[in-house]
Amino acid sequence: MGSIALIGAGGQLGQDLQKLLPKKSLRAFCRPELNVLDFARVREILVRLSPSIVINTTAFNRVDDCEKEMASAFSVNAFAVRNLAEVCRELGCPLVHFSTDYVFDGLKGTPYLEEDPPRPLSIYGASKLLGESLIRATWEQHFIVRTSALFGASGSRGNFVETMLRLARDKKSICVVSDQVTSPTFTGDLAAAALKFVEGIPFGTYHLTNSGSTSWFDFARAIFEVEDLSPNLSATSSRDFGAPARRPAYSVLENQKWKGLGFEPLAPWEEGLKRYLERRGRGTD
Repeated sequence: MGSIALIGAGGQLGQDLQKLLPKKSLRAFCRPELNVLDFARVREILVRLSPSIVINTTAFNRVDDCEKEMASAFSVNAFAVRNLAEVCRELGCPLVHFSTDYVFDGLKGTPYLEEDPPRPLSIYGASKLLGESLIRATWEQHFIVRTSALFGASGSRGNFVETMLRLARDKKSICVVSDQVTSPTFTGDLAAAALKFVEGIPFGTYHLTNSGSTSWFDFARAIFEVEDLSPNLSATSSRDFGAPARRPAYSVLENQKWKGLGFEPLAPWEEGLKRYLERRGRGTD
C-alpha cells in the first residue's frame, strides 16, 4: 500500500479515520491546508503526493443552511467531488467518498437498498446525489459510501449528541421530532469498517451504518438515559418543528452489499452511542 490522502481530516469521520489508518502512509489534510474548492491546489498536492487512494470526507452538511446557501452546497458536495474524481482518474487511484441517506425521500417504508432510486427532498440531498452521479460519470474506480446521522469527535459545531447534552446542561426545554427514523452511526465504527475500502473490495456504492434504527426523539431519550439526565424533553412532528429543509420520514439504509461480501454488520447504534459517550467521558474524543 502506497500513500493515503485523507481530505477533510478535521471532521468527525476524518478524525476517527486518522486514528486507524497506518501513520507511515497517511497524509491527512484539514481545510486550512487544503480547501477542496481550490481545484488547482488540490490537483497540485495530489499529483505531487501521487497517492494509492484518496479518501474524501468533506461535505457541506448543515442541512438547513444548504437551503439558503445553494451555490456553496453544490460547490462542495458536487463540483469539488467531480474535480477530485478527475484527479484520481488522472493518477489512476481509487476515490472513497461518503454520501448520505438524505438522497432518498423516505416514502419506501422499509430499509433502502443500494440500487433503490434516489429522490432527495432537500438541497443538501440533491447536492450529495449530484456528487455521486458526477463521480460515477468521471471515474470507475470509486467507492460511494452512504451513511446516516453521524456522531463522533464533536469539532467546532458539535453533533446531535453534543447538541442534546449542551441543551440539557443549559437546562433548556428540548423538543425533538419523533416522525423521522434513521440509523445513528458512530464514526468510530464507520471508520473501522471503512478500512476495508482501503484494503480493496469491489468498487461501487455501499450503504454502511450502525445496525438498527430509531427516531430522533428516541435517540435523544437514549442519550439522556445513558448520561442519567432528566431534561424537559418533548416530542414534536416535522410539520410543527418547521425546519427549513425537508427530511425523509424513514431513511434507514440496508447494508446489503456490505453483508453480501461476508462482512459482519456494524454494531447496534445503541452500543455505538455508549462507546462514544464513554470515550467522551474519558476525554479521549
